[in-house]
Amino acid sequence: MGIVNVTPDSFFPASRTLAADEAIARGREHFSQGADIVDVGGESTRPGATPVADDEELSRVVPVVRALSQLGPVSIDTQKESVARAAIGAGASVLNDVSSSLVEVAGELKVGYVAMHRQGDSRVMQDNPTYADVVGEISEFLAAVADNARRVGVSQLWLDPGIGFGKTVEHNLTLLAHVDRFVELAANYGAGVLIGTSRKRFLSHLGHDSLDVDQRLEGSLATEAWAMVQGVSMVRVHDVRETVQLRDLLTRSPEAVTP
Repeated sequence: MGIVNVTPDSFFPASRTLAADEAIARGREHFSQGADIVDVGGESTRPGATPVADDEELSRVVPVVRALSQLGPVSIDTQKESVARAAIGAGASVLNDVSSSLVEVAGELKVGYVAMHRQGDSRVMQDNPTYADVVGEISEFLAAVADNARRVGVSQLWLDPGIGFGKTVEHNLTLLAHVDRFVELAANYGAGVLIGTSRKRFLSHLGHDSLDVDQRLEGSLATEAWAMVQGVSMVRVHDVRETVQLRDLLTRSPEAVTP
């Protein structure tokens, strides 16, 4: 899943644009580099982000979704019902919902659904995230959403534990270490798991030096490789070309390799 941010304030500056033609060009490039789906968002959900009015978010994403859906599958990254409905009307076939509150919309409109866990909203989620059992609590939450998704008729479903959304570095690493638990949980519902670690802040704390966002490609690829090996079915990324190369390397049959 390649990321297209139609925003001025997403955490990775290289991914930002408010110009529809630039966003469309970025999505087209993602498809040309091998993305299976392009995820269009018009409101940043980074820690501390300010909410965007419905009409502003609509004006940002609908033209981009309409254009890119002519090229391949598109998901809409939103937590607003009005935006979800308009984007799906414009051609989006998956609803990527960080709030996990729009599952009934996905069921009604017969589109795929990504249910994500988040503790608190963007303004406060990193203030003091606390869990007694981070894997267990998030598994319980996602199971409840999956039950509801199947009840309302969602046929294509992914569960996302929400790396970086109301979690400390230790929480994120624990979730990654036990990502197989989420794969097993999702399988019980005939669903997949989506993981999004791309360029995120927790990766900057894993080496000897703190890394700026433009120095986190290697950490992104390492965590994405781990997720793929553990059975995750989709990774949400800024760097499509490099991630597709990684995926192809991991999935290539040894018999196909010429010495």
